Amino acid sequence: MTGDEARFWSKVIKGPRENDCWLWVRAVADDGYGRFTLNSNGRTRAVRPQRFAFHLAYGVDLDGFGPLMHHCDIPLCVRARTTADTHLSVGDARVNMLDRQAKGRDTNGSGFRWRGLARWQFAERSKALRDEVRDHGWDREERVRALLAGLDPDAPTLF
Repeated sequence: MTGDEARFWSKVIKGPRENDCWLWVRAVADDGYGRFTLNSNGRTRAVRPQRFAFHLAYGVDLDGFGPLMHHCDIPLCVRARTTADTHLSVGDARVNMLDRQAKGRDTNGSGFRWRGLARWQFAERSKALRDEVRDHGWDREERVRALLAGLDPDAPTLF
């Protein structure tokens, strides 16, 4: 395992269930997606953690594949390969737009999960999820599941 790879995995917390997300728990950019810095050959390079995870899982060059799509719709998820479920796959603009439309996140959509929010709100939701998992792991699973669904875990409920 390379230094970058070991450093990367030390910043990921895996969910307890077989098909749970593996969540990035460090730097979050202002768009709600994670940031990871590679330190290779005396040079630093910032990459999205999901791209680095995909690179590790499939052995393809970091610049050797197109945009990644989160099928789980969780911007901090870095689970590139699973046995039963796919969290990340390579897509393109057309496939991404079809996915967005199918999930009701187009201009006529309902704001499914984390979408339909201002950029800063999107980032705040990612940071709240990151902070919860970083500070408590998945021990408070109800809170984590609420945050994954884009809900406020502190909002009062009827039951």
